[in-house]
Amino acid sequence: MRGTDETSGSLFSYVDLEARIPARHPLRKIRQVVNEALASLDPEFESLYTDFGRPSIPPERLIRASLIQILFSVRSERRKRSLWATVSLS
Repeated sequence: MRGTDETSGSLFSYVDLEARIPARHPLRKIRQVVNEALASLDPEFESLYTDFGRPSIPPERLIRASLIQILFSVRSERRKRSLWATVSLS
C-alpha cells in the first residue's frame, strides 16, 4: 500500500517550515520543478503498489530526501535526517 505524500508539520513542529526558507531561496524553484516531475510519475508509482497492507513511505518523499542529500553533500543518513528537519522540499 502506497503512503500519502502529505505533510503533518503542525503535529511535529512548532515552526512553520515555509518560514524557515527565504522567499527567494533557490530551493523554492528546485522544489517546484521536482514536484512537477514527481506529479508526472504518479501513475507509475501507483502501479507499483497494492491496495492492501501497511502504508509505505511515499516514494516522492524518499526521492526528495535523496535529492537534498546530493544538493547539500550530506554523507550520512543521520545528518540527512537532521537536515531534513530544517530544510524540506515537500
